[in-house]
Amino acid sequence: MILFVTLIVLFATFLIGNRRYRWIYVLFKTLPRDLLAGFRFAQLNFTIWKWERNQETIPKLFTKLVDKHPDKVAFYIEDRQWTFRQVEEFSNRVSHYFKSLGYKKGDTVALLMENRPEYVGIWLGLSKIGVVTALINTNLSSDPLEHCIGVAKSKAVIFGSDFSKVISDLTDQTRRLELFEFKTGEKISSTPASVRCLKTELESQKTISPIVDIIATQPRDKVVYIYTSGTTGLPKAAVISNTRFMFIVIGVHAMVGIKGDDVYYNPLPLYHSAGGMVAAGQTVIFGVTNVLRKKFSATNYWSDCRKYKCTISNYIGEICRYLLTVHGDGNAVEHDVKKMIGNGLRPQIWNKFRDTFKIQNIYEFYGSTEGNSNLINIDNKIGAVGFVPRYAYGLYPIILIKCDENTGEPIRNNEGFCTQCEVDEPGILLGKINPRKVHSEFTGYADEKATKKKILKDVFQTGDLYFNSGDVLVQDELGYYYFRDRTGDTYRWKGENVSTSEVEAVISSIVDLKDSAVYGVQIPGTEGRAGMAAIVDPQNTLDLDQLSKGVKSKLPAYAIPMFLRVLDSAPLTGTFKLKKVDLQREGYDVSLVKDHRLYFYNAKLASYSPLTGDVYADIISGKMKL
Repeated sequence: MILFVTLIVLFATFLIGNRRYRWIYVLFKTLPRDLLAGFRFAQLNFTIWKWERNQETIPKLFTKLVDKHPDKVAFYIEDRQWTFRQVEEFSNRVSHYFKSLGYKKGDTVALLMENRPEYVGIWLGLSKIGVVTALINTNLSSDPLEHCIGVAKSKAVIFGSDFSKVISDLTDQTRRLELFEFKTGEKISSTPASVRCLKTELESQKTISPIVDIIATQPRDKVVYIYTSGTTGLPKAAVISNTRFMFIVIGVHAMVGIKGDDVYYNPLPLYHSAGGMVAAGQTVIFGVTNVLRKKFSATNYWSDCRKYKCTISNYIGEICRYLLTVHGDGNAVEHDVKKMIGNGLRPQIWNKFRDTFKIQNIYEFYGSTEGNSNLINIDNKIGAVGFVPRYAYGLYPIILIKCDENTGEPIRNNEGFCTQCEVDEPGILLGKINPRKVHSEFTGYADEKATKKKILKDVFQTGDLYFNSGDVLVQDELGYYYFRDRTGDTYRWKGENVSTSEVEAVISSIVDLKDSAVYGVQIPGTEGRAGMAAIVDPQNTLDLDQLSKGVKSKLPAYAIPMFLRVLDSAPLTGTFKLKKVDLQREGYDVSLVKDHRLYFYNAKLASYSPLTGDVYADIISGKMKL
């Protein structure tokens, strides 16, 4: 009956041809999706409301899980397994030890450690006494590491023995903090004698629950700091409260339909929100078994999933492309994974990835650790990062506003207010801030100045507040959102705006899924920025002729990268993104890029030619025009 009515409406709409009736088509087209999403959204809101009402926190919820199934496996890693009872007892030891040292609610301890069950046990144990854990990116050293420790006002640093050298290299000011080394092997430590051996210290601590302290924890208390990736500057410490953590975890749990008997493969770093909150959070809040790995390995990804009978796995950044590269066409891969959750799956390889590995459902999501404008794709819409029905703004207030294509700044009208984008019109994604609702709150960063920079005021009326995602998206008439660009990742050349993500996607398809990054570089005496591409080619197999022909045929002339840098290895962030800031700073300067191959696009030959010192000098002086 519904199908019959739908056909009638579509036919009538076609005959009438009046856009006033287009919404009827949209409604019937999206009704099944919206009903499912509405039910799940109601579920997660009811759950978070109930937990807030009952003053639930992560430590309280985890304690209940331990009582429910103490001997269920919480974490697998390599040949080890930790039950919920083991995690509980370890975390209790952490609580008692740091409380005995005088650490109290509101203090911060930095954690620098590889993936392992103890990682979760440490921050969970600290949260039981109200101490906040700053989850430090394990790729950092020197100044960026000191910045992350300092910006969170850390009173101590817990580090794995693999990081003893970077701790020893820190300045005296940072090393004057209390330092605790957690020995993770037989490696001889190079840290000062004043460093305490945490593993040894914990052995004498009680395993009973610090119940009085746990009862004192509140839903809005801070639990951890999770840092932004730092691709556009020094990382910022995002504040993650109990409610923030729970909402993200509940949201994924409800929207994806995760069950208690699922096994979740999680090779992502635990200091990152995808691995440490979205994935590991399923364990500490819902009792789902997590399979950890010290470091991501494309070669071992599916064999791990098969070994532990994983039913859900995750990805981020370019992981899906890496998996396709390792497991080429015709290579059958056996596993039990039915659902994959993540972000960064390019539309160009979506179908190939799904079909190659026989994944039933891909849940691509959009969001930032700290933001209130999170989205998720629950119906396998290729390329979409999520959706919100266009009539549901009141329930989930996120919106796109018009912005300057060059600067990314919001465009305001004569009255000083912003303008909502039309359908299919790119704009900056904003989320309305409402501290009374968990899904609309913005808890900000440890640095108050950084927090203020992300808040946009007087958007549609005087006094309203919105979180500025800094990302440019587009929404179609069915309500699906598509990521377009990050403000700052668009450059202007030859009077045209160039999207780095679009050029990267084209290059990736030409050079057989190699790592690539595109960014704008300045040429003296020219307006705007010229495009430059960095491609990782450790085996020296890059075919420059193929690349030249490919960019010429697939890109408009203004979007062809004028410079090319070929790298032997990939300078990646912890979320598997090339570090554009460092690459952009070095640019095409032959004096700075001595250990890599540099080329320029010779328009006359329609090919890339070596960028020699003489050619570089001619470009800088203006003698050679590109």
